[in-house]
Amino acid sequence: MPKIFGAALLTLALAAAPAAAAVTGAAAQPGQIPGETTGRYIVTLQDAPEAGSADAAVNAAVGRASSMGAVVLHVYRHALQGYAASMSAATAAALADEPGVRSVEPDRPVRIAAQSVPTGVDRAEADLSATAAIDGKDTRVNADVAVIDTGVDADHPDLNVYEAGGKNCWLPMLPPMDMHGHGTHVAGTIGALDNDTGVVGVAPGARIWPVQVLSPFGSGSTSNVICGIDYVTEHADEIEVANMSLGGSGKDDGNCGKRNNDAMHQAICNSVAKGVTYAVAAGNDHTDASGFVPAAYDEVITVSALADFDGKSGGLGSATCRSDRDDTFANFSNYGRDVDLIAPGVCIRSTFMNGGYSTLSGTSMAAPHVAGGAALYRATHAGASPAEVKTALVQAGGTDWLWPSEDGDGIKEPLLRLRSF
Repeated sequence: MPKIFGAALLTLALAAAPAAAAVTGAAAQPGQIPGETTGRYIVTLQDAPEAGSADAAVNAAVGRASSMGAVVLHVYRHALQGYAASMSAATAAALADEPGVRSVEPDRPVRIAAQSVPTGVDRAEADLSATAAIDGKDTRVNADVAVIDTGVDADHPDLNVYEAGGKNCWLPMLPPMDMHGHGTHVAGTIGALDNDTGVVGVAPGARIWPVQVLSPFGSGSTSNVICGIDYVTEHADEIEVANMSLGGSGKDDGNCGKRNNDAMHQAICNSVAKGVTYAVAAGNDHTDASGFVPAAYDEVITVSALADFDGKSGGLGSATCRSDRDDTFANFSNYGRDVDLIAPGVCIRSTFMNGGYSTLSGTSMAAPHVAGGAALYRATHAGASPAEVKTALVQAGGTDWLWPSEDGDGIKEPLLRLRSF
């Protein structure tokens, strides 16, 4: 079951356990626990046989489902063709046999898991990047980054939230405002302004597109996440990078989800094909990331977490907000061959909701360092493909962190290093 990785130390249970509160994608019904997705399904359609007929096929399929009593919640037209709907199991089975339907899968819950600060910006050497140009003069990186999360505090004085962009997939009639804090924290690590207050992000002033797929409880569903990916893909001519500090149980079938009917994988593959680079959290269960998606997908940049308390190598920093050893693999972070980079993810200070700041830990905090790095690269390499961005970040990575420690796989991931970007 998908979950998102990194939430406030201030919130109940999220600080203590690597896996935090469950996530739902629509308003809970009376008696329903936030995070439940009972009776909800994601229907993926086969590719339209003729160019230009995709919209007609989606409209017809949505109409057919509605006529069978299904309540359509989301319609997907960009990252994939299909829809999400609430329906009975019998209706789901009947729709699976309909012509033109590729798959019908249960909507799964996703959740945040948790544990900011410019120690991460320092350690990733973003402060030495000519593109970031961190000097307190509010130079802004020309890049657009989507934060697929709990929303973003659009009025935060330390963020450049793009007023013309954003979407709420959890409650579509509302703007994508953050009433949890997680998404705003992620946004700050990516692009907090280079000014005289608060913190500074990896790619200062990058335009942040808030894409809310999680509720104020930090809960949501796969169908909401696909809605967010669909929106990002619709705007792939503007959005270069997307951050997903979320995920859940699943596997990479090696075929973009077409073999194991993973609609989220199909959506991400199609979005990547349109030019969007995805940075995702490895997860906080201290196990192999191959059992978690989207972390397991080859098409994304999967990020594990480094415990770094002083922004320097050498392991001499004293632990601050949580117990761990400086300059080592974070004791909660997932690991494995699917992990592409490691970045600071322990005691990270960043922006928070209501115009504030907070210190959190988790691979959710590591991934946005990489998303910011991808934004720096795209700002000076217009048109670079997601594969080229990934290769550049991995090849620039360093090995100056203490290992082995809590890493469970015998693989020393390259540490995010951005001084040359």
